[in-house]
Amino acid sequence: MNMAGTVGIIGLGIMGSAVAKSLIDRGWRVLGTDIDPAKCAALAQAGGTPCLDIAAVCAGAASVITSLPSPAALARVAAAIAAGQEARVVIETSTMALADKLAARDVLEAAGHTALDCTISGTGAQARNRDLVIYASGDTAAIAAQMPLFADFARAAHDLGAYGNGTRMKFVANLLVAIHNVAAAEAMVLATAAGLDPDQVVQLAGAGAGASRMFDMRAPMMAARTYSPATMRVSTWQKDMEIIGAFAREVGVSVPLFEASGPIYAEALAAGMGEQDTAAVHAVLEQRSLRR
Repeated sequence: MNMAGTVGIIGLGIMGSAVAKSLIDRGWRVLGTDIDPAKCAALAQAGGTPCLDIAAVCAGAASVITSLPSPAALARVAAAIAAGQEARVVIETSTMALADKLAARDVLEAAGHTALDCTISGTGAQARNRDLVIYASGDTAAIAAQMPLFADFARAAHDLGAYGNGTRMKFVANLLVAIHNVAAAEAMVLATAAGLDPDQVVQLAGAGAGASRMFDMRAPMMAARTYSPATMRVSTWQKDMEIIGAFAREVGVSVPLFEASGPIYAEALAAGMGEQDTAAVHAVLEQRSLRR
């Protein structure tokens, strides 16, 4: 079977489906699977080819992207791919604890597959605009061979060296995201309390020295008090926060600003905002202000 121009995607959630759409739009044949039949149907509607299972994806694609929600899912997928007879390049893009990534790598490599740790910096909205950055790590030659694929769903891709460095870099990037998102919410609550026009604040603060990518993306949602559709769910983000916090403790680094942001996300989750975008921390801070 000629596999040139074909890629497999296992996991068609917010990120996986957006990556699939970008690749389809750029001429790739995309084979995909997900435990949710509705997501497979959406792939077909976008022009991709849904597969019944992981084996079918791997049978048709030499390179397979995994975008998964949990360590248990990663372990199951790694075991299923390892059961295949032909070597594949497995591009693992999920945000997981490093130990989980390494365990999956060991299973895959023991079966003769090439495992790459290629975390993604960006949200689902950025993925839809091909505004992602790939933090690739693992075998250098294998990463180089995947660069044309990366170029068709991301604006940049970087080889960070040894397997696992992609995950370490993602932790650093997401630490900043956590802080900047809460900072944007705090600024928008202050602006509204001061009687400023929220839409004008979005425009002017976004053009000033205090601008950030998170402000650009989420301050408009905060100004409108509309936190759906989610590009990063509060419930999913809580998982990432826990992983980053554990990693910081493991390496012995003090992260006071990150730790200060944690209870705000937890409060959003407790308030039933788990399925809303992380911009919903704005509502948490606004409610806190009203109670003062």
